[in-house]
Amino acid sequence: MGRAFEYRKARKMKRWDAMAKAFTRIGREIAMAAKTGGIDPDTNPSLRVAIQNAKGASMPKDRVEAAIKRASAKDEKDYEEVIYEGYGPYGIAILVETATDNPTRTVSNVRLYFNRNAGALGKTGSLDFLFDRKGVFRISAEGVDMEELELELIDFGAEDISHDEEENEIYIYTSFEDYGKMQKVLDERHLNIKSSELQRIPHNYVEVTTEQEAEIQKLLDRFEEDEDVSYVFHNMASKE
Repeated sequence: MGRAFEYRKARKMKRWDAMAKAFTRIGREIAMAAKTGGIDPDTNPSLRVAIQNAKGASMPKDRVEAAIKRASAKDEKDYEEVIYEGYGPYGIAILVETATDNPTRTVSNVRLYFNRNAGALGKTGSLDFLFDRKGVFRISAEGVDMEELELELIDFGAEDISHDEEENEIYIYTSFEDYGKMQKVLDERHLNIKSSELQRIPHNYVEVTTEQEAEIQKLLDRFEEDEDVSYVFHNMASKE
């Protein structure tokens, strides 16, 4: 069938793997939110956001409902959110956010990934100063007046608004403190929110060569493949 077929197959498998990983992460977030705040999204903002993100990721409705149902099961595991910080190759700072039912297993795996890829696990809080925690909202730009939206949302904590013309989507950035307020405002205006999350954005990026980037990416991929890992943030400047 040729190399072209194999290439397309590899890309498709990678997309499927990424989608499966996203569904696992979002399903865990739904279960955690439902367990701590109740199964009614109208009275549980965290669950409402998690369901909203599930829709944005095209997660099947039955998987969303199953995740909510699991939260009320007596034998459902309790997950703990833990952040690990360390340096990868060439001094790249890496923050790994996890949700785990076994922190001992998770920290062991995270340390192993660092050690086997020329990195080192650091102390909690050692790298926090290198990143700002921001709320990031991704909404549909369909029928939205950008100038009007920017003027309206700046009073509610919007720090930056950008338009991705190719995807016809709008990205809205807020401070960590204004995240909840912005979520409420966008909900009230019935805007089509495709996703909303808290991200850690580096103050500065570290330039690396193409070869160095490939080496660092191997470590980042190891983290991404771990089911306990929710998000991975770093300060490497991409060559793309």
